[in-house]
Amino acid sequence: MTKRIFKTAFVVGIIAVLITAGVLLGVMYGQLRDQAVEGLVREADYIEQGLLTAGEGYFDSFSAENRVTWIGSDGSVLYDSVGDSGSMENHADREEFIEAKESGTGDAVRVSSVFMENTIYYARLLEDGTVIRVSMTQAAVGKLLLSMLLPAALIVVLAGIVALLLARRLARSIVQPINQIDLDHPENCETYEELTPLLNKINHQNQAIQEQIAELKRRQREFGALTDNMSEGFLMIDAAGHVLAHNASAVRLLGAPEDPDGESVLSFNRSPEFRTAVDAVLQGEHSEQILPLGDNTYQIVANPVYEHEHVAGAVILILDVTEKEQRYALRREFTANVSHELKTPLTSISGFAELMKNGIAPPEDVRDLASDIYDEAQRLIRLVDDIMRLSQLDESEMELEKERVDLYELCEEVVSRFGAAAREKQVTMELAGSHQVVLGVRQIIDEIVYNLCDNAVKYNRAGGSVTVTVGAQGGRPFVRVQDTGIGIAPEHQGRVFERFYRVDKSHSHAIGGTGLGLSIVKHGAACSNAEVSLQSEEGKGTAVTVQFEDAG
Repeated sequence: MTKRIFKTAFVVGIIAVLITAGVLLGVMYGQLRDQAVEGLVREADYIEQGLLTAGEGYFDSFSAENRVTWIGSDGSVLYDSVGDSGSMENHADREEFIEAKESGTGDAVRVSSVFMENTIYYARLLEDGTVIRVSMTQAAVGKLLLSMLLPAALIVVLAGIVALLLARRLARSIVQPINQIDLDHPENCETYEELTPLLNKINHQNQAIQEQIAELKRRQREFGALTDNMSEGFLMIDAAGHVLAHNASAVRLLGAPEDPDGESVLSFNRSPEFRTAVDAVLQGEHSEQILPLGDNTYQIVANPVYEHEHVAGAVILILDVTEKEQRYALRREFTANVSHELKTPLTSISGFAELMKNGIAPPEDVRDLASDIYDEAQRLIRLVDDIMRLSQLDESEMELEKERVDLYELCEEVVSRFGAAAREKQVTMELAGSHQVVLGVRQIIDEIVYNLCDNAVKYNRAGGSVTVTVGAQGGRPFVRVQDTGIGIAPEHQGRVFERFYRVDKSHSHAIGGTGLGLSIVKHGAACSNAEVSLQSEEGKGTAVTVQFEDAG
């Protein structure tokens, strides 16, 4: 802007100087011409006086700078200071001669036949009827004018320099107040009055921009708070696969660098599954992939983002589906185990029934076969009951009210129910401890203690013992069932609470276990806000402790 103002001011100054110089030269030329005519008039006066005084002899010693011609009344040339008067043509048709004859004086400007240039003529009528004419070429006036061009040129150059300096200063003085405008606070600036509407508009725009920035920052904070508090990983990428935004969960789940913004999304993970999801979504396709990392399993969900029908980027979610996958695996295993456990007694029942139906079994064996069918049916019923019970505990379908339960009295009832089974296994059962009261569902607590005692008796050795202890530790009541049975190897202790898991499957089938007893204990304890712990040594026995919340 400064250069434009400078150029404009400088050009305007130069044009003004040139116009002024031209006008001055024109005026000077007119003045010089008028002065030349006045000189011709004065010279004509001198000649007229000389002729009146000396007559025709005046021209004998006459000398003059300008051409002088004496013309007779009939137009003949009587004398000429430049040429031969006798050889000159008649001047009766010259306009200055005619005008002088009519009015006493006359002047004209035309090309001279002698000098072949523009000539100024002045003629005066004398008393004797003759005419004195004095002439001067315009070249003489031009010479005078040219003699003044050098000073005029110097003046023009000086004026140009002054115009240059003034234009520069003017440009700076005009632009300086504009450059000093504080665009952040234009309302406080003192500048040209003509700029007031512009400054007001800038001020309003600044306010609107500040409000928009504040709103964007607020939304960004909200967005950041939402994404940072997400347990799921969140990634936003552009069409080139560069990371635009991410949350802490994405870094944590994928083990990415601390600040991957602007880098390739593959810096988060370079596994084939992740690359497949990224490549597909950048092609405009929705993609879902399962990504195993270590002991965890993640689901990658990628959706493209379109802008004017072109893929502008994508949003990628990383979901931790480890527990879900584990549940699926457990359900598959549970289904397989249930199918196997149900098939075994049903196969036996079907086989025994087929023998009886076809009459193949001897009559004396029918009673034994019927007894076997009954035992397998009872086993099947217990298995179905345990499965249904476990399902109820899983789904929290039991709507039993909690009550104050005396653990010692409950355990005493359970121990009494195992009298016959313990005697059959040659196992001694003992109840020890003190009365402890807990708040819970009596039926569930009963099933916990029953299943612990059932396992302690079943997996004991002949002549062994089972000790049920009721007490309190750290202000929390507990029930401990300890046996002197076969024990559990360390590598199996972490899995015995899983459904249908058996340490020794052949031995478990021989004693008729369903493999769900400890699973029922685990889920029943969870429903009662209790904790289960197990200590066991192979060949020496097992102790399972259930610690309850204090009833208060």
